[in-house]
Amino acid sequence: MAPPPFDQIVTFIYTEDLEKASDFYGNVLGLPLALDQGPCRIYSVGPAGFLGVCNHAKPPEDKHGVIVTLVSGDVDGWAEYLAGKGVEFVKPLTFYEKFNIYHFFFRDPDGYLLEIQEFRDPTWPKPIKVPA
Repeated sequence: MAPPPFDQIVTFIYTEDLEKASDFYGNVLGLPLALDQGPCRIYSVGPAGFLGVCNHAKPPEDKHGVIVTLVSGDVDGWAEYLAGKGVEFVKPLTFYEKFNIYHFFFRDPDGYLLEIQEFRDPTWPKPIKVPA
């Protein structure tokens, strides 16, 4: 079985001062705000790349302070595929109502926290389909 495709990527970083970080990414770097989730603001860095800045100290479950989120319209397919490869999930398939996302977490061999997620918020930028 081949893995489902990914549509987008979001790298989440953490800050103790969301306003200061938002000013830097939005005004200094000039990144357009793609989605304001309150405690997380997600900026566009291209048609399929995003940077999420979240108002937290480094999350305790993530020793590296970074979460790489791979966005896919087939989260269930990815869960099935990865389970078939023996990947253990840190957090099982979950609908997280607060952020209107469907997702799960797992780690790579070096301990980096990875997430496969589908945004269900209708304001989230839809992936750009590139013709084959």
